[in-house]
Amino acid sequence: MIEARNLTKTFKDKKRGTITAVSDVSFSCQPGRIYGLLGANGAGKTTTLRLLATLLQPTSGTATVAGHDVITAPNEVRTHVGFLAASTALYGRLTAREMIAYFGQLNGMDSAAIRARIKVLSAELDMGEFLDRRCEKFSTGMKQKTSIARTLIHDPAVMIFDEPTLGLDVMTARAIVHFVRECRNRGKTVIYSTHIMSEVEKLCDTVGIIHDGRLVAEGTIPDLRTRYAEQDMEEVFVKAAGGEAALAAALRK
Repeated sequence: MIEARNLTKTFKDKKRGTITAVSDVSFSCQPGRIYGLLGANGAGKTTTLRLLATLLQPTSGTATVAGHDVITAPNEVRTHVGFLAASTALYGRLTAREMIAYFGQLNGMDSAAIRARIKVLSAELDMGEFLDRRCEKFSTGMKQKTSIARTLIHDPAVMIFDEPTLGLDVMTARAIVHFVRECRNRGKTVIYSTHIMSEVEKLCDTVGIIHDGRLVAEGTIPDLRTRYAEQDMEEVFVKAAGGEAALAAALRK
């Protein structure tokens, strides 16, 4: 359902010249699987996710999502994708129900379909207590659940999560991890980006590690543990990215 082929994205900066955010990245993810995309801040993982979701256009290379090319058929890609960004950016004066319904309308759903889908998502994400409250009064966890629901209102086949549990309490994070696992069990294609290695171990069928814009390692968790002679996934990540010194240098850029 997702296939990235030599994705590259460069940006122009007046002071620094051409910056390569993503360089020649290729990977694939199939239905009923979760692909974990890991990288330090600034490594290129969020740019990669935005390329797949058609929020950015590649400088070179391409990707297909649900059989549609992100360059030549971006509108078709968007109908099949739910992209959860790190920022919730909810409109405070709308209730959660109104926020979710609005995105259903944007996706061309009729009122009956929206009502039915909100009922399902509300139950799955345990939103009943705050569904009809204004978003401006929400906790971080309530905001994130609402953001997930609006992202998935059209029941897309492909789901892209960018740090969905960032800043959440333990119980809310557990609920979201359980929800993502259930998405996989229903045959969805999932890309999951996080810094929390326990979530990687619980969820991901395959892991790709991005460093300095390049995919430097890929494999199942057992494969990566064997390759880098480490059981701790944090240690695996650091070794794959070139060690502590390489990570520190990348973060100073």
